[in-house]
Amino acid sequence: MFKPIWKALACTLALSALSTAMAADPVIIKFSHVVAEQTPKGQGAMLFKKLVEERLPGKVKVEVYPNSSLFGDGKEMEALLLGDVQMIAPSLAKFEHYTKSVQLFDLPFLFDDISAVDRFQLSPEGQKLLKSMESKNITGLAYWHNGMKQLSANKPLREPKDARGLKFRVQASAVLEEQFKAVNANPRKMSFAEVYQGLQTGVVNGAENPYSNIYSQKMHEVQKYITESNHGVLDYMLITNTKFWNGLPPDIRTELDKILVEVTTHVNNEAAQLNQKDKQRILDAKTTEIITLTPQERGEWRDKMKPVWKKFEGDIGADLIKAAEASNKAQ
Repeated sequence: MFKPIWKALACTLALSALSTAMAADPVIIKFSHVVAEQTPKGQGAMLFKKLVEERLPGKVKVEVYPNSSLFGDGKEMEALLLGDVQMIAPSLAKFEHYTKSVQLFDLPFLFDDISAVDRFQLSPEGQKLLKSMESKNITGLAYWHNGMKQLSANKPLREPKDARGLKFRVQASAVLEEQFKAVNANPRKMSFAEVYQGLQTGVVNGAENPYSNIYSQKMHEVQKYITESNHGVLDYMLITNTKFWNGLPPDIRTELDKILVEVTTHVNNEAAQLNQKDKQRILDAKTTEIITLTPQERGEWRDKMKPVWKKFEGDIGADLIKAAEASNKAQ
């Protein structure tokens, strides 16, 4: 007489388990970043959301928080490690406390252009850096371009001596501090969200950014000159919490990997075009003069800043610097 009862109970439990599985909440990926939506990173985050929700409907939901609306520069890494967000894309300058090797990307005048950056990032040495922080619960998923950096100030910067005494906003990076000290300027650490006001009020006199950051944050309205120096790269590493990532169902993680390859290709292709468009928009605004350096003038800046390489060679690794420098020559 108990068999029908047990069968009914087993059936009820099975249906309950099935119902629970079907009603399971989707995986939530909170993607926080500090820049505007119309920048390469901002557009990449929105494309990632779109493709994930198209291809993993009901399984994964992506929430994008731009412009420091959830966490700012100083808090987003902590938030990722605590699991308060699942994906961020900090500037490569932000990783020196987790691995010294990534300081490589801050070295001034190391890469001739964005094509050289591409070649290095796709090399075995570049790909290895993505996995260099997994012991600290940080997994690199991709490199996203923002672009080559230009110097901006309220006085024309044609020679290194023109920077003497100026206060430049820098990210929290020892390499970038030394870069400006090399030309007798004064580096000032400041979060990205505070830069416009800092320039407007004179707390800092200058900064370094790709054109897309300068235009989207309206820095050209408070900077009279931009020197097209292309002295460094401002790229991002798209990262996630290692435990979160490894804990995803394999089929979901595989699909997310595929989507990230697609999004990364799009972001990196669009970044160069957007920087050129924003350069033209700055010119059209007629608020700022863009100074083009001669090869000789650019060489003077390089000569003044290159000793910074030697200062950080021990931390970064001479072989890694050599591999990056070799990427300037197309294979």
